[in-house]
Amino acid sequence: MNSVKSIHGECRLPRMRNDDVTVQATKTSFKLLEALNELGGAGVTELANELGLPKSTVHNHLNTLRDAEYIVREGDTYHVGLRFLKLGEHSRNRLRIYETASPEVDNLAQQTNELANLAVEEYGRGVYLYLSEAERAVQLDTYAGMRIHLHCTALGKAILAHLPEEKIEEILDTHGLPERTPNTITDRDELLEELEETRDRGYAYDRQERLQGLRCVAAPITMPEEGVVGALSIAGPTSRMKGDRFHEEIPQRLLDAANVIELNMTYA
Repeated sequence: MNSVKSIHGECRLPRMRNDDVTVQATKTSFKLLEALNELGGAGVTELANELGLPKSTVHNHLNTLRDAEYIVREGDTYHVGLRFLKLGEHSRNRLRIYETASPEVDNLAQQTNELANLAVEEYGRGVYLYLSEAERAVQLDTYAGMRIHLHCTALGKAILAHLPEEKIEEILDTHGLPERTPNTITDRDELLEELEETRDRGYAYDRQERLQGLRCVAAPITMPEEGVVGALSIAGPTSRMKGDRFHEEIPQRLLDAANVIELNMTYA
């Protein structure tokens, strides 16, 4: 036990750990917001069952969040409010990579007539910053702000492959390797081998590892002093993402676009 000296001795207060000062009520509110987002809206009883909390607790948090205008109520159902849109837009717009890379993402979508994406890593997860859909692009579950596991996407593997070894291990320890499809890599050694191959060739593949019927190619965006700052990808159905197009044409387009972005971020 830490002691406190007084009177004639030096007064030393016990050192506080981060978890000692965590405000549990705040954590509960954020869990509730995440649940509302994932459920697409919910009532008090559904949220209480989802989070394993008393209905009175859920009701109090909902009232507080509603008073602060962060959620809205439609009948007996609560939804995340539009106030988060302002926060999200500010968070995205402050990132230089978003402003610099967005035009190249649009170009990639038009050149390939597929879905083009830009993502970054935050807290060990991938976050989509920007998506651009061509006329015949597939309609997926992805959207700006969506968070994904890194190991099962081309974007994620392109980023992981260029992180320091200790950072990779930390991410895998924290988030694991959950299976999304029968093709998902769930063995750590196999994934590390895949990341080594990704570094060697300069781009990453997703071979139906997050969604059945979908293939993706991704290239990292790297800076001399910062290392990897994000990644670009092209996603399309397996019927179109095959042969030379999958292995040569699209990878080269991504590498060219990443090079342009890197130059603009360095010198513009």
